Amino acid sequence: MEYNLYELENGIRVIHKPIKNRVAHCGFIINTGTRDEKIKENGLAHFIEHSIFKGTQHRKAHHILNRIDNVGGELNAYTTKEKTCVYASFTTEYFERATELLSDILFNSTYPEKEIEKEKDVIIDEIYSYQDSPFEQIYDDFEELIFKNHPLGMNILGTVDSVKSFNRESILKFIDRNFATNKIIFSVVGDFTEKKIKTIIDKYLNQPLKTSSSKKRTRFTNYNVFTKEIEKDNYQAHYMLGNVAYSSKDKNNTGFILLNNILGGPAMNSRLNMGIREKYGFTYNIESSYTSYTDSGLFSIYLGTDTKHLEKSIALVHKELNLLRVKKLSASQLQKAKQQLIGQITLSEESKVNVMLGMGKSLLFFNKVDSLETVYNKINKLTSENIIDIANEVFAKDQLSSLIYKPTK
Repeated sequence: MEYNLYELENGIRVIHKPIKNRVAHCGFIINTGTRDEKIKENGLAHFIEHSIFKGTQHRKAHHILNRIDNVGGELNAYTTKEKTCVYASFTTEYFERATELLSDILFNSTYPEKEIEKEKDVIIDEIYSYQDSPFEQIYDDFEELIFKNHPLGMNILGTVDSVKSFNRESILKFIDRNFATNKIIFSVVGDFTEKKIKTIIDKYLNQPLKTSSSKKRTRFTNYNVFTKEIEKDNYQAHYMLGNVAYSSKDKNNTGFILLNNILGGPAMNSRLNMGIREKYGFTYNIESSYTSYTDSGLFSIYLGTDTKHLEKSIALVHKELNLLRVKKLSASQLQKAKQQLIGQITLSEESKVNVMLGMGKSLLFFNKVDSLETVYNKINKLTSENIIDIANEVFAKDQLSSLIYKPTK
């Protein structure tokens, strides 16, 4: 068995993958993110992720930070549109210490007003740092335009005004509405026996039952194609092109992961990198990305270039998209693309913290964790017909939106 599953009476589910290693990882993955915020709460899920380390009923902030750091471990957290994660990495002898600390943070945080006020300044500085980086800001602006008037379009950091409005009361109300015990996964990767896992989770995770409210996420359905150009005080022009795409539960999800990898994935031999950066030297950074949510998705291409190369670069991007729409991959091209993606997935397994977080996410949203063999089989079953059909749907020229940051003259 690749992993063990347990469910506590309060609804918290625990997944454990045994591995022979001196280093272990564990964390809570919670089914709450930016899309669960009301408009006035924008940024609150991320703000809670920061504030959760600022004190509990049993510890001051410095006690929290020292508890794992003092034994060489690491404590971390992040927020996405759909989930919040709080986790730790440590050597195996400190598993109980890590579990107790994470449970204390999640269930007993007090969110002192004094610490909240300090954290507001930290996050507002984070917002300003993003605004100083057009490469990062254009992604947020593009997603806001794609998912216009929908929670998926809201910025994870929030706005300066929304962050300034947060207080202890707003935090506690959001937690009460969203942090239900039956929407929480505790994921563990480490060299532990089943007996040890059960003993520790029974000791620290048996919190009072807090079932989910009637919260229901609204599916995004109102996509309107746009073309927008904004003047910015930049040296470079920044360009994004994209479309809504498949949800993580769609039958075409795996096929589009493969297609996006061919087009502009992380490998240096992607078509965008080879056809634009390597061939012409027009851009230092060019990539495509695919973000899948539980009921929607986003495909985008980004490049930054000198203004004099912008139109040519855009034309070359459309040329690559058109080739994928009209020309099927040959058998050898498809096989190489499959081998590349399978290799990348296999290499990613080397990061056990990512394995731990991935297991938790999969169990949270799909109620299962596919084995690597299952994932490989899904990839190997893809055909050239599947890929060209997906390309014609997502890369359809009349469905592509664009956003340009142009330097002020």
